[in-house]
Amino acid sequence: MLSKRIQKNKLIHTDVNKTSLIALCATFLIIGCGGSDENANPAQNARFSGWGGGAAGGRVTSVETETITRQPIADQVRSFGTVKAQDVVAITPQVSNRITKLHVDLGDTVRQGQLLAKIYDATFKDQLQQAKAQLEQSKVAISRDSTQFARQEKLLESNAISQAEFDDAFATYRNSLSQYQTSVASVTQAQENFNNTEVRSPVRGVVVSRTGAEGDIASAGQTLFEVANLVGYESRIYLPVQDWRAIKIGQQVNLRVSNEAESSAKGVVSRKSPQLDATTGLGEVVVTLNQIGSSIYPGVLTENVIDIENKPRAIVVSRGALVEKVETIIEPESNTIQLDRKYSVFVSKGDSVVELRQLELGIEQGDRIEVVSGLRPGESIVVTGQNSLQDGGRIRVASGSSFQSPEGQSVDNNQRGGGQGRPGGNAFQNMSEEDRAKMRQRIQNMSQEERRAFMDSLRTANASGN
Repeated sequence: MLSKRIQKNKLIHTDVNKTSLIALCATFLIIGCGGSDENANPAQNARFSGWGGGAAGGRVTSVETETITRQPIADQVRSFGTVKAQDVVAITPQVSNRITKLHVDLGDTVRQGQLLAKIYDATFKDQLQQAKAQLEQSKVAISRDSTQFARQEKLLESNAISQAEFDDAFATYRNSLSQYQTSVASVTQAQENFNNTEVRSPVRGVVVSRTGAEGDIASAGQTLFEVANLVGYESRIYLPVQDWRAIKIGQQVNLRVSNEAESSAKGVVSRKSPQLDATTGLGEVVVTLNQIGSSIYPGVLTENVIDIENKPRAIVVSRGALVEKVETIIEPESNTIQLDRKYSVFVSKGDSVVELRQLELGIEQGDRIEVVSGLRPGESIVVTGQNSLQDGGRIRVASGSSFQSPEGQSVDNNQRGGGQGRPGGNAFQNMSEEDRAKMRQRIQNMSQEERRAFMDSLRTANASGN
């Protein structure tokens, strides 16, 4: 009788240990693996979504969304160019000699005809005086020979002289006439050289370059000054064939200096080269500035932004929200491989599930892209966290500090217990508070792999107990 009672107590004790072990194992399954429940706390589901199964319907992912609105967007061509004066005149001395005086310097504004530099002129002055003296001699000689020729002509008419004597007089007159004409040209040239010892500006403008100094030798054919004509400014840019072909005369241009956030000047496409450069393959485009700011001056580097096409009310998404799918297509006939790229976004449905929506894209502007079809204004798309989503997946819309990966979120001990409807929830509720506290304390600092190993050991212990 006593032995039967002892055996009965052993069986009861064994059943109690098995029940506690099963409940403890179920609890670890709940905490380590998580669960899915329509009535469970959404924040708790999102926190443990990284631990759960891979089924899209049972996993909740924290995401950020953005509401689609109509925005302006433009197809733009961007290129860098240097601002220059529309006309830069190179002033070159016409005579060579030493520079005796410079009257202007860099940055000086000069008027048309203003004296810029003086070249030593004593030699040219002497040459002018010599040419004038030769001209006077030529005048005397032609006066004498013309009178002699007229006399000989009358004597020939009266047969007082022979034809040979008349011909000699005519040749002498023609020679004197030729010398006179040569002397006139020499005086003109000498006068021009003397005048060119004064270097003057042919236009009104600003001195932008000076290559000589007082005492230097000014060489004919070598530029001494460059004067920018104060008519206006322009920027010349060089574009590849695709962009060059899209540029049209009259298109608006915004120019921005690299260290400024806003536009520094505005302009218009005024000229376009009819051909590409044979060496570089680039086409030249000239932008004429019609509005300039204080930071615009000759020589400054600017970014030229040309609007090819403007759409003031387009559906626009950020590039980062797109999900790209690339398919490799093999063409057997041509033996080539092509890549077919398709783009889509995840559209939020009631802030709880997402729908994968394929898009047709249009023009691009920076990291913004136009959506031609596939989205409507007012819809919300996922902009962060979409890489771990699937079509029909469950989401929790979050932002700021609430948007963290499951591994980066701290675990709230008060939300670890099982709930109604969750696998193992009843077993967890049957555990004592002391067992819960011990279990929580033990797994508090465990990694995910350690939790799994611990649960495997519990399953092994449970199986051996049976």
